[in-house]
Amino acid sequence: MLARLASASLRGLEAEAVDVEVDLSRGMPSWSLVGLPDAAVREARDRVRAALLNSNFEFPLRHITVNLAPADKRKDGSYFDLPVAIGLLLASGQIRIEDGFENPKNLPFMVGELALDGRLNPVSGVLPLAIFAQNQGFESMIVPEANAEEASVVEGLQVLTAYNLLDVAAHLSGKRLLKPATELDMLLTKDEETPDLKDVRGQHQARRALEITAAGGHHLLMSGPPGSGKSMLAARMPGIMPPLTAAQRLAVARVYSIAGEHTRSPMSSVPPFRSPHHSASDVAMIGGGQIPKPGEVSKALFGMLFLDELPEFKRPVLEVLRQPLESGTVSIARAADTLTFPAEFQLVGAMNPCPCGYWGHASKPCRCSLAQIQRYTTRISGPLLDRFDIRIHVPPVEHQELTQMKAGESSAVVKKRVLAARARQYIRQGEGIVNARLLPTALEQHAKPDAEGAALLTTALNRFGLSARSYHRVLKVARTIADLAAKNQVSAVHIAEALQYRGDES
Repeated sequence: MLARLASASLRGLEAEAVDVEVDLSRGMPSWSLVGLPDAAVREARDRVRAALLNSNFEFPLRHITVNLAPADKRKDGSYFDLPVAIGLLLASGQIRIEDGFENPKNLPFMVGELALDGRLNPVSGVLPLAIFAQNQGFESMIVPEANAEEASVVEGLQVLTAYNLLDVAAHLSGKRLLKPATELDMLLTKDEETPDLKDVRGQHQARRALEITAAGGHHLLMSGPPGSGKSMLAARMPGIMPPLTAAQRLAVARVYSIAGEHTRSPMSSVPPFRSPHHSASDVAMIGGGQIPKPGEVSKALFGMLFLDELPEFKRPVLEVLRQPLESGTVSIARAADTLTFPAEFQLVGAMNPCPCGYWGHASKPCRCSLAQIQRYTTRISGPLLDRFDIRIHVPPVEHQELTQMKAGESSAVVKKRVLAARARQYIRQGEGIVNARLLPTALEQHAKPDAEGAALLTTALNRFGLSARSYHRVLKVARTIADLAAKNQVSAVHIAEALQYRGDES
């Protein structure tokens, strides 16, 4: 007998249709699994056999052929376990499908890895598979209980949760229906709490730079001695960034689903905050592997990638950031395929001014030689340094400001100004287009300074030898400063403040 079920295979962030065909025929008992399966799919034979026997089903002593069509495309993952097991039960007649399920298209779309006792273990990539199921017209989808929240993000698809293989078999035969996830209190998850900016004492320029960075979607580099609050400031940036829209939440959740990470709720509207250690490899940063998976730049989608101790990262790891910073995507090429992952993020870096950290400190002497300082700072290439819109020095906090214990402006207050500035940008430039992403033509249209501002910018261009990229970045930052001030025209005062954030160039 032959049974056919619909499934899908993941390719990057998308899913492609796969038919799971199970055929039982006469002959010596054997098992053939064809269709370019990877190791995890091939091992399904042993998991499915043990799960069937331990669930009080019979394992058919026939010649079993399982085909994953189309046969010319590689199949990865353990989520084929459940459809293969159900296919065996259907083909052997151990479960009978009630009216309405005769057409395989009317069967629920199902994914899950089988434990040896028949339990359903969670799998990665459920969200792209759920989106595929909805697009293919499936009304319902069966997932392991641990994947229910993730699959429930997709609207219009009934998500059914199952604990084990017996639950799925009972549902398909009409004996005991599975409960939809919405009946299992799958409510909207509350956003996690983020650190508040009011905890920061002093650092008025750094707080201002952080606000401009969040308002315009810019990249920020902070340099200062140890203990000046660089990491503390960076950790508070998600609290002042605009919340993710519904489409952005779905895009971020899809990346985390493919990566197999469950460190954040798929319902969360807080922008991602990623802070990899400086020992991270270029593959961990950009993505890749034998089966390409998203890296840190993709996991920071619509959020923030924070690189603490920036010069301590390996030079190749930093250089791979240059292309995604400009394009907002990253392409990973392999011999068999090329996959593209989204990588639209804000880069925030922190570094010490020298190896010991105290070069230029008012009270603590620096122990580094000039050659050591130069080697340390040149670990960051000029092209990468040029991509930071805002570069500031974060000095040590004055003792008086620490002892006063006076709370600074809260994140909620700053966030209101950021949201107002973003609203002005979206009205002027189009929904979702921030100042940092403006192309030169649009920049000349929306950020053209007045006569006094243009004269100041020309003087700075000649005096400091700004590159074309630096020139445009000054204009973008000035445009954001004007938006925060609710001004339509970029003026000299906005240009002057933007020039202050170019580090040693100005």
